[in-house]
Amino acid sequence: MWLSHSTPGVGKTTLGKELASRSGLKYINVGDLAREGELYDGYDEDYDCPILDEDRVIDELDDQMREGGVIVDYHGCDFFPERWFHIVFVLRTDNSVLYKRLETRGYNEKKLTDNVQCEIFQVLYEEAITSYREEIVHQLPSNTPEELEENVSQILRWIEQWVKDHSS
Repeated sequence: MWLSHSTPGVGKTTLGKELASRSGLKYINVGDLAREGELYDGYDEDYDCPILDEDRVIDELDDQMREGGVIVDYHGCDFFPERWFHIVFVLRTDNSVLYKRLETRGYNEKKLTDNVQCEIFQVLYEEAITSYREEIVHQLPSNTPEELEENVSQILRWIEQWVKDHSS
């Protein structure tokens, strides 16, 4: 099981869906899961978005995570149990590329600025290495379609090796 964790707009969803398609693993977008199950604990007016009820999300995901073979996509990671993941990928995107992607999504100025600053200061990478063993956290560039394809290939090789190492 692996976690794709990064600033919004860096390509987690595109990567996760492509990997699920090519690997047969189950893809779970936590934002979609929360929306479908109304797993919220209020609304953040400043960021113009619902506040995730992390405990309910954990309860909702726990059985699926025990079964294994899951790709989890979300921009936060510090509330997920460490035991859930064998590897964590933090996607990184150049600030000018990220700004354009978020602007296209219609993010308000505060949300746009805060997310770009989060990327600049590597906030989510720092969150990942403090939440999980540092050796399972990997950064991958995510600026171009070519980098996306290289990331998919690299992760598929990792999955294949992991399966070989843990089959018996």
